[in-house]
Amino acid sequence: MKEAIEELKKEIGNDVTLVAVSKTKPNEDILKAYDLGLRDFGENYVQELTSKMDSLPEDINWHMIGHLQTNKVRDIVKRNIYLIESVDSFKLAKEINKEAIKQDKKVNILIEVNIANDPNKTGIHTTELDNLINEVKELPNINLKGLMAIAPHTEDTNQIRISFKEMKKLKDKYNFELLSMGMSSDYKIAIEEGTDIIRIGTKIFGERDYSKR
Repeated sequence: MKEAIEELKKEIGNDVTLVAVSKTKPNEDILKAYDLGLRDFGENYVQELTSKMDSLPEDINWHMIGHLQTNKVRDIVKRNIYLIESVDSFKLAKEINKEAIKQDKKVNILIEVNIANDPNKTGIHTTELDNLINEVKELPNINLKGLMAIAPHTEDTNQIRISFKEMKKLKDKYNFELLSMGMSSDYKIAIEEGTDIIRIGTKIFGERDYSKR
């Protein structure tokens, strides 16, 4: 783990945030990464996220990167979630805003874009992005910080690069602060194309055992 984190830090420099995707991984593994200097961790499932938030150091920046159901919003908003990266509907944004008002706080979010228009993936279609952004900007307790995307599931690196280029264009078009894209298999392309956040799991923690989630 130490060698992997050191290598990643050298590759990304100071301008890209490294989010260690810790889903299915025990607290001991997260603490090892924490002791090696990481402070940003990402989780896909609310129950696992809240359990870890309650038992791990308070200065960890927790990123919700998985699909979020409206009935789970309260559980993470009341715990000072650092960034919800996977907002893909106005219904979800409204629920986050409602809970944020109750808690008298503002919540940072990214809109997840289905850049590959893959029917099997979550995220909003690019043709609907304008409307969603305008609607979300009217919500008083939401800080819309930028966009998130997952690359198309392909070994064609050129197709991945095209998708990442398109995401960077969208970030610039709307003058957003943050763009989150790039995982263990494609983060180098994401860095080259201007991402601000990469989400790395396997490269840091090794393969996952989903039976232990």
